[in-house]
Amino acid sequence: MNAPVLSIREVRKEFGQVRALDGVSLDVHEGETVVVIGPSGSGKSTLVRCAHQLEPIDGGALYLDGELLGYRRSGRGLRSLSERKIALQRRRMSMVFQQFNLFPQFTVLRNVTDAAIRVHRRDRSTVEREATELLERIGLADRAGHYPRQLSGGQQQRVAIARAVLARPRIMLFDEPTSALDPELVDEVLAVLRDLAATGTTMVVVTHEMAFARDVADRCVFMESGRIVEEGSPAELFGNPRSERLRGFLSRHRAEQESVS
Repeated sequence: MNAPVLSIREVRKEFGQVRALDGVSLDVHEGETVVVIGPSGSGKSTLVRCAHQLEPIDGGALYLDGELLGYRRSGRGLRSLSERKIALQRRRMSMVFQQFNLFPQFTVLRNVTDAAIRVHRRDRSTVEREATELLERIGLADRAGHYPRQLSGGQQQRVAIARAVLARPRIMLFDEPTSALDPELVDEVLAVLRDLAATGTTMVVVTHEMAFARDVADRCVFMESGRIVEEGSPAELFGNPRSERLRGFLSRHRAEQESVS
C-alpha cells in the first residue's frame, strides 16, 4: 500500500486535567473515506481539529504526505513552526465544521471562490468556472447570486463544502457536518458527501450518522475516552463488533433511533 496522505502517530491532547486524545494513531490513504464514530466526549472532534492544526498537540506527531506538521527538526529535538508556515501547511487540507462559517456579505459564488482566489492565488476565471460547475453538481446553481441569509441550513452547509472542495486539498476533514441541521435537511448534505466519496476524495468524517458510516465508509473508527477502541470495515464494526464498548454504543444508538421513529 502507498504511503498515507495523513498519518497520526501516538497523538496526545489535554485540556486541563482532561486527556482528550490518549495516544491515537491512524493512517488515511489516498482516496479513502474514513468515518469516525463514538459517544460525545470521545475525542472525535479533537482528533480532526488537531489534524488541521487548529489545536496544538501535547505529544506524538502528525504527517501530511510524509511532511511533519507544526514542527521542524532541530538537532535531536523539535521546534514549533511559525504561524505563517503552519498556515501554509493548513492550506493543503480543508475542514468543514458544524457551523457553516459563511461570509454574510458575500454571495454564494463569492463565498465559494474567495479563498481559492485570494489565499490560494488561483486564476479568477478558472476558479469561477469550476465553482459554477461545482454548484451545479450539488444542486445550487440557481443560488449562485443569493446571500447566506436566503439559504436553508442544508444549502449553507453545501456551500461550505463546495468552498472546501475548490481549495483542491490533499484531504478533507469533516467535523459533524450535519449536527447543526434540522433532520429534514441532513440527507441533502450527506448526498454531497456520498458523491465526494464516490469520486475518490480523501476524507475523514466525524459523524453520528450511523447509516452514512455503514454505507459509505471504506473504514470506520470507533473512539471512546480519547482512544481508538476498534477500527475496520463497516461490515466488521457494525456486523461483528469485538468490544463490549462498541456493542453498547451501537445498542444505545439503535434504541435512540427507535424512540425517535
